[in-house]
Amino acid sequence: MRIDVLSLFPNMFAPLRESIIGKTIEKGLVDLEVTDFRDYTTNKNHKVDDEIYGGGQGMLLMPQPIFDAMDAIEAKAGNRGRVILMDPAGTTFNQAKAEELAKEEHLTFIAGHYEGYDERIRTLVDDEISLGDFVLTGGELGAMTVIDATVRLLADALGDDRSAVDESFSTGLLEYPQYTRPADFRGLTVPDVLLSGHHANIAQWKHKEALKRTYLRRPDLLQQYPLTTTDKHLLADIKAELSEKD
Repeated sequence: MRIDVLSLFPNMFAPLRESIIGKTIEKGLVDLEVTDFRDYTTNKNHKVDDEIYGGGQGMLLMPQPIFDAMDAIEAKAGNRGRVILMDPAGTTFNQAKAEELAKEEHLTFIAGHYEGYDERIRTLVDDEISLGDFVLTGGELGAMTVIDATVRLLADALGDDRSAVDESFSTGLLEYPQYTRPADFRGLTVPDVLLSGHHANIAQWKHKEALKRTYLRRPDLLQQYPLTTTDKHLLADIKAELSEKD
């Protein structure tokens, strides 16, 4: 996968050179290039923003530097890829979107700053993405988050392709509790079923615990989850067990 990012602060993307994402770059699974679109300004003061027509607070990013930077990416890569604008008004990012983007060969992110974008910049864009109902000082942290969530889904990125299969949101449920050694730590013990070696019972326990955690923490997810008859019985058991504790 090729990933291009347009940003006024390319040094902010240094963390992507570390940990798992950094390893995917070292392996050649990802080619990441961050372009400072200030380099493409044509005015003598290297300005990338200007006052808003019709009045308004703040400064808007001008179209010219971003259009020219995008032309340079297209000339170098042969295409612009799927262009993503990080914007608070965009569609809220989720795991399904990460899985969708992970299928692409080329992604280009526009990470803006200041008050916002000249509306004509949106004509370059395929997707507008937001992390949630809040505003950051710029699109860099949002772009890094989307890149991280997407790249880790690439084949061989995690070392074991099964690692991402049962994660929270990938199955539609939150992930079940997990444990490692020792089996007894300060009186806190690992559930017996996980020590039993009985794979069918372990799988059933994991699924029930995933349902339970989702019911307790994110019941909204269950409204979209295709509950089977078995799931409905398990949920009834979970609710009965919780009411007994109360």
